[in-house]
Formats: sequence, structure tokens, C-alpha cells
Amino acid sequence: MTSAEPVARPPHAHESVLDNAPWSSLTGPHAAFAIGGDLARRYPEDVSPFVAVRSWDEPAVWDALREILEPGESFGASGFEGEAPAGWTVLGGAEGVQLVETPALQTRPDADAVVLDEGDVPEMLALVERNQPGPFRPRTIELGRYIGIRRGGRLVAMAGERLHPQGWTEISAVAVDEGHRRQGLASRLVLDVAFHIQERGDRALLHAAASNTGAIATYERLGFHLRRRTRFSSVQAPL
Repeated sequence: MTSAEPVARPPHAHESVLDNAPWSSLTGPHAAFAIGGDLARRYPEDVSPFVAVRSWDEPAVWDALREILEPGESFGASGFEGEAPAGWTVLGGAEGVQLVETPALQTRPDADAVVLDEGDVPEMLALVERNQPGPFRPRTIELGRYIGIRRGGRLVAMAGERLHPQGWTEISAVAVDEGHRRQGLASRLVLDVAFHIQERGDRALLHAAASNTGAIATYERLGFHLRRRTRFSSVQAPL
């Protein structure tokens, strides 16, 4: 397959599942990772910090969250914008954006990219720590395919797959060390990850902080477009 060939899209790759991407992942392709039930689910702590709920409009959702969270544990509440019940503490929040691929996205594999595995996790964690692209845990690599670029044997850039709503795969952990930026490495890795996502028949999406205008502009130049804005809040469970 080449980037110019049309990719058949499965009928379930509807954008509506992206309105609640973490929940769609944990009740769909990532159900094997899910801890929880019909109202609230989470990934194991060492896999991902994502906690998802069916709907914040469900009054019983907070009781369901208590069952899967440790007392005092903080978590990311995607799409939550209301007031938390007594005992729960909203620690802060930020605006985010969700971008999805368009036909303008010209994906391609990258000859310099190497597939990363469990043996590379210490280097991946160190790269994430240096560059702060977003959460990455010791078992995050289990969520999908991760690739990197090495210079002098050292891992200097990486990207991979995280959330997996039905028919879609999120590109995440895009990180490049400061001394290797402005060389197009991030774009090359994104296009490689997207190429393999499309080979499976899925479509690619991305999330970014709304304040990260440089990254958003790069993704738009590659062929992604802004689908929606959302709110990411940090909430602490009762002690």
C-alpha cells in the first residue's frame, strides 16, 4: 500500500465516538484494560492515567468513580466542566483541542523510524520526562505501536498510539529532544504512525493543549483539522 492509494474506512469509524474518546476506548478496543463498570472505567495506573465516565450528567457517576479510585487520588476528567460534589476537589484545568485526519493527510512510513518495545521503556520514560509531551507510564507501550528515531544510539524522538475509540487511533507521546528540533522529526513520526493506523483501516486523531499553538499549526499543515474543543480538568477524590 502507498499513501496515494485509497483506504477503505470501516462503517463504525464515525466521529461521534470521539465525543467521549476515553470511554469509547475503554468500552471498545481497550476493554481488556478496563477497570470499572457501566458508569465509570479506568486504565491500570501504570498503563495510563485516563479515567472515563459514560456521561457527567449521570448523578451516580461519582459513586462509580469512588469504586475505582483510591482515596485522595487525582485523575484527569475529560469534558467535565461542572461543579464537583462535596468531598471532591477540582485541582485545576486547561482547554484542549481534538484534531482528526482529512484527505489532505499524506501518510508514509519513515526509513529511520524503529519500532520500540518493552526494552526501550526506560529511554522512553526519560525522553518524556525531558520534553513533557503528556502522560506516559511504564506500561503505556502496551496500548499500541510506538516508534522512535535514534542519533548516535540515543533515543531523541518518539511517537505512538494511545486511545483507541472504535475505528480510530490516537497519535500521542510526540516528543523530540531540544537539540534535534526543527528537523522535521516530529512530523515524520506522526506521518509514519498515521500510515500504519490507516493500514489497519482506522483513522488517526490527535489531542493537544489549546495553548500549544505551534504543534496545532504543524498538525494542520500535515492534514489534520480541528474537530472540537474540550476541557481537561484535574479532580481529586475524597480522602
